[in-house]
Amino acid sequence: MAGAPFAGRLADRFPLTHVLIGAQLLRAAALLALLTTQDYALLLAYSAVGALPDRASNVLTKLYAARLTGPGRARYQAFNRTVANLGWAVGGLGAAAALAVATTTAYQSLLIANALSYVVIAALTLRCAEPPSPAPIAATSTTPTTATPTEPAKPSSPWRDRTFLLYTATEAVLFLDDAILQVGMPLWIVHATDAPVGLAPLLLVLNSVLVVLFQVPLSRFGATPAAARTLLIPLACLFVAGCLAMAASTAAGRWTAVAALIAAAVALTFAEMIHATASWELSVSLAPDDAQGSYLGVHGIAASTQRSAGPLLVTAVITAGPMAWAALGAAFAAVCLAQHRLVRHRPASPRPVVSASDYCE
Repeated sequence: MAGAPFAGRLADRFPLTHVLIGAQLLRAAALLALLTTQDYALLLAYSAVGALPDRASNVLTKLYAARLTGPGRARYQAFNRTVANLGWAVGGLGAAAALAVATTTAYQSLLIANALSYVVIAALTLRCAEPPSPAPIAATSTTPTTATPTEPAKPSSPWRDRTFLLYTATEAVLFLDDAILQVGMPLWIVHATDAPVGLAPLLLVLNSVLVVLFQVPLSRFGATPAAARTLLIPLACLFVAGCLAMAASTAAGRWTAVAALIAAAVALTFAEMIHATASWELSVSLAPDDAQGSYLGVHGIAASTQRSAGPLLVTAVITAGPMAWAALGAAFAAVCLAQHRLVRHRPASPRPVVSASDYCE
């Protein structure tokens, strides 16, 4: 959880590309360190060190998009997420191959290849120039007799911004779609429905395919703060539909369960994409220019919190039974409506569109 706010603060103080490169190299080093020991405590420590830049890189990439492309940041982030889903598919095949071989050499090769991928990312980042960062706000004196030169004002702090902290708290709830799709749905299929167990990985594939096909086209509906705020209404409907379909999948009959689970996967995948689009735009537009990195870093805590608490909450819902899914859907809708009201007074000033070719060789 510390990785996101720490990276955001660093990005406000140092060149963003340098921080990005440092994060990727630290990820590589942490992976390679796993090869040096079989001690459990050290393995846990190295994994924790690797998680720090892993969470940081998500924030830094979003900040890079915000500074480089301005109003085009939603489409940039959508394209980035689409490519990431393709990468997860390729990585999953590599992991499956290593599991099939099941030798020490196969696992070590997988770690080394992953570490090298981070080194490649760092090398590619070296080819990109530093994007423009907002200039510090000057503090001017209102006393006519004072002739002291202007000095940069103290940057805004997300920790003192109650609206932004409340927004981040609501985000932690809406990010639960990830835990539902990755953890909740497979467990629900196995323990509560008559659907074949083999449906679980197929629904994950369906999720990735839908993201690849629709994430970029959907990004145009959240290109402004007002448009992103409007997306919260259909987002609430999709969450409710997905959760009700999960509850309905316990009805008698295998094919009824299969149909309900497919409907749930589709609804929750579109909820995932629409939330991602709205979240990218709103998290940046709510952040003042003088502390954009710090604000996005604090926003990154929402996703980290969901990763920690999400599986536990989803497991509790599974244990409670079908009505708990209906209650969860209602909770999602309430949070969407609360967020819709929360962000209504915080529009951001547009930035000029910059071509990425101006900054990358």
